[in-house]
Amino acid sequence: MTVYLVGAGPGDPGLLTVRGAELLARAEVVVYDRLSAPSLLELAPPTAELIDVGKAPGRTTWSQAAICELLVDRGMTGALVVRLKGGDPFVFARGGEEAQALLDAGVPFEVVPGVSSAIAVPAYAGIPVTMRYSSTSFTVVTGHEDPAKASEVNWEAVAGVGGTIVVLMGVARLDAIVGRLLAGGLPGDTPAAAIRWGTRPDQHTVRATLATLTEHRLEPPATIVVGAVAGLDLAWFERRPLFGRRIVVTRARRQSPALVTRLRELGAAPIEVPVIDVVDPEDGGRGLRAALERIADYDWLVVTSPNGATRVLAAVRDARVLAPVRVAALGPGTAEALREGNVVADLVPEQFVAEALVDAFPRPTSGDQGRVLIARAAVARAVLPEGLAARGWSVDVVEAYRTVGVPVDEAQRAEVATADAVTFTSSSTVERFVEAVGVDAVPPTVVCIGPVTAATAQACGLRVDAVASEHSLDGLVEALVRHAGGAR
Repeated sequence: MTVYLVGAGPGDPGLLTVRGAELLARAEVVVYDRLSAPSLLELAPPTAELIDVGKAPGRTTWSQAAICELLVDRGMTGALVVRLKGGDPFVFARGGEEAQALLDAGVPFEVVPGVSSAIAVPAYAGIPVTMRYSSTSFTVVTGHEDPAKASEVNWEAVAGVGGTIVVLMGVARLDAIVGRLLAGGLPGDTPAAAIRWGTRPDQHTVRATLATLTEHRLEPPATIVVGAVAGLDLAWFERRPLFGRRIVVTRARRQSPALVTRLRELGAAPIEVPVIDVVDPEDGGRGLRAALERIADYDWLVVTSPNGATRVLAAVRDARVLAPVRVAALGPGTAEALREGNVVADLVPEQFVAEALVDAFPRPTSGDQGRVLIARAAVARAVLPEGLAARGWSVDVVEAYRTVGVPVDEAQRAEVATADAVTFTSSSTVERFVEAVGVDAVPPTVVCIGPVTAATAQACGLRVDAVASEHSLDGLVEALVRHAGGAR
């Protein structure tokens, strides 16, 4: 098998290449460093061996020689090994040393280039590294040279090259670097910027001049840009409406990607703390299958959630089985889940709560009492079956799934303690989250997908700050954005 040296990009998981994602999905061993986006590890199979060889200033658990030895050792086992490196493997990332070690040992390897922080980080700070007529070149220099040797970078010569200077890993030696650039003839009023944790939700940009940059408290990892382009402020990333907000997502892990993606696109840092999981009902789904085998006995099938829709479609396997009945869906998410199985709902109420579905539901028109089958969670409010019965329908309820609690570990508790907001998409997520962390540990802002969920949160002793007008994921995100805008 092959060892793959994969560039993870500078932090935004969306900057991983298609090839990199493909290899991670097949990896048997993943060797990763501190600058890799942690969420990228979720792309690896659950059975993959994950090995953290990260280095931090003042803390080196793994030497470079030990990392090379590890790659050779794992590579010789025949496993598919992904060496996940921040940025690009061959841009100041010591990928060349690792490739040489593999070559010398006769271990096949492949290099998968990544997006370099030298270009991506300034771009996320609104700084183009080149501009026509003003900065027609850029020079990338490392500020982190071999500490056992004198500096091999001719900073005075770099100062005279012109264009843009990008310094990677230069915070620790910034005083000396700035002094030598000034000595090389760069004016003190040359625009300069330092971007810490670039491309991530905690990105922070300091804008100054070459002469004043060292007056600011800078911490690694930071990318330093010097030149006329550093005076430009074409900021876009840091102006996203949820930029920097740490938001807890409590949905089941299999359902969280849609919400997590929306939050990331708006600049937030999602914290995934799944407190529930969706599992089969106690009877293993036999009741649902049996009811659907008799679906022709019913006039309506009512599905109350996307989870229910998924379970119904899995049970029928062929959408034509539902041809004899009309279908009602509670909310657009449920309707969309049905549509993915080629079932178009006949009724979707304007408001996405059980009360609205009862109000919108027609009364039986035949001489005989009409029949309705409701497929829903094992534990749910009685509003829907009681309301439809009051309108003259004969109602049968079948359990399509159950929600069960998922333990919250100490690492997740620590993440929750740093969060700005928490999102709840159902009453069960509220109840399980409060059980897991306690009322006092709930983040300061609580946002709920709808009034039923909000009522549960209030009953648990929480103050609800925002409720989605449209009871959907889009509505939830809109409520977050609206509240964040008002809180600024």
